[in-house]
Amino acid sequence: MSLKAKLDAVPDVEIDSSGTFKYIQIRVHTEGDDNKIIIRGNCNAEYHSDIFEEVGPGIDALGLDALPIAGGRILHEPNEKILKVYGYSMGYGKADHSLTKTILQKKYPDYKIKISDKGY
Repeated sequence: MSLKAKLDAVPDVEIDSSGTFKYIQIRVHTEGDDNKIIIRGNCNAEYHSDIFEEVGPGIDALGLDALPIAGGRILHEPNEKILKVYGYSMGYGKADHSLTKTILQKKYPDYKIKISDKGY
């Protein structure tokens, strides 16, 4: 499998099925110019860096490079079909929440996705 095919096979979004949790944007790229931003988040992460420590080795094992670029928080209410993206990461800085919304909308097309620069 080519590196481009491996990059394409990395899921764009992997977040917890419900709750409020930290998330990060990660730039995944090949040795060439091929790259994409993915979203990862979960309730178990005490720090944003914990998410990257969990995800990074799997991406490295594919022969791809990964770089955490920013973070924030997500509130996921599956019963209401709502995602709220807000806040920032002390370590990685504030994510471009509009970009996160665009990426989330592909996986959750029937959800209402709200973004805010308020809150932590």
